[in-house]
Amino acid sequence: MRKIITNPSQIVTVDTKGRNYKRGSELKDISVLFDHSLVIEDDIIKDLIPSSSSSKVSADIEINADGKIILPGIVESHTHLVFAGSRANEFVMKLKGSTYEEIALAGGGIMNTVRAVREADIQELYNLAVPRVQNFISRGVTTLEIKSGYGLDYDNEIKILKTINELDNNFPIDVLATFLGAHTFPPEFKTRRESYIRLLTEKLIPYIASNKLAVFCDGFCESTAFSPEEIEAVFRKAKESGLGIKLHTDQFNSIGGIDTALKLKAECVDHLEVVPEKYFTMLGSSETVCTLLPGVSFFLNYQYAPARGLINSNAVVALATDYNPGSSNINNPFFIMSLAAIKMKMSAEEIISAYTINAAKSLKMSSLTGSIEIGKKADLALFDAPDYNELIYNIGQKSYLSDYQKR
Repeated sequence: MRKIITNPSQIVTVDTKGRNYKRGSELKDISVLFDHSLVIEDDIIKDLIPSSSSSKVSADIEINADGKIILPGIVESHTHLVFAGSRANEFVMKLKGSTYEEIALAGGGIMNTVRAVREADIQELYNLAVPRVQNFISRGVTTLEIKSGYGLDYDNEIKILKTINELDNNFPIDVLATFLGAHTFPPEFKTRRESYIRLLTEKLIPYIASNKLAVFCDGFCESTAFSPEEIEAVFRKAKESGLGIKLHTDQFNSIGGIDTALKLKAECVDHLEVVPEKYFTMLGSSETVCTLLPGVSFFLNYQYAPARGLINSNAVVALATDYNPGSSNINNPFFIMSLAAIKMKMSAEEIISAYTINAAKSLKMSSLTGSIEIGKKADLALFDAPDYNELIYNIGQKSYLSDYQKR
């Protein structure tokens, strides 16, 4: 089937000339086309043609995008979307001065959500997740990553991953599952850390990999969670089992997580709010994506990751919401874009590259999606605005029309 989308005010291609990511100063080049139309054949981008030639194209479906912007579909690469319960009381505690770490050490934080998830069955988790996924779709997201990590035992981690896979089966976007068993140590293993590591490496990872329940394995390398040595043990087993690796690190303390991630060639390191400057050059010379999460800094009233330092050091920078019930109850990519502009001094062009092609790279999807290039999937979002700068200026912008086909 052939489709043609005609008369857009702009086509923001984020063209990579086949490289499939952008680093450093390249993020500013988003290759905007004017007076062009887009031809799609069998859900693949077939051609970009001058609008004056569009009447010569025979198409089964024609979409008039008059006055609208065409962007690559937004790639939301870091969420904890499958959860139960509420942590509004912790939000009040934060407003009164308690830190994220203080709440966690007092038995709150992640473990509050773990208790709620363990009490919920898979149908309840699925029903809770459905409107959350629908919300992301309504905002132009065509690729969505979701992590486990709120089960922290064998049965409940599998339950979350099965929920994520069911969402992928039932929604017309790509939903990717990440295993985050190394989120924190559950209470029953607080004094038996090695036993929990064995549960992850000897039982959970082999089962998850052999049953294709996840694409990635993630971990939280932090003074209140996993040490670099513990993360390395988990990640080596994950890589051996064929899973990609992603890492939460340098959110509150820099304890060596970046060294571990770079040594093992992680797909991405996420957070980096307190990353020391000595790592900028190392990250800038690596293929590991730096995924920045300004919603967390806003929600916790905490410092922002040094986006300018990383970009100026030639790093591959991405953006994501980190949507979760405790530290970033924010499910709007366009609010994240505005925060990146205002608080991290990123330009509109850098933000668009970060939330499309570079986010896709962090999910090993950038050869398929994240930019409008001939031969890639037609993962597109059309926005009701005359210029792409409106997306950052108008906080909370929603998509006008999106072209979602399951691949």
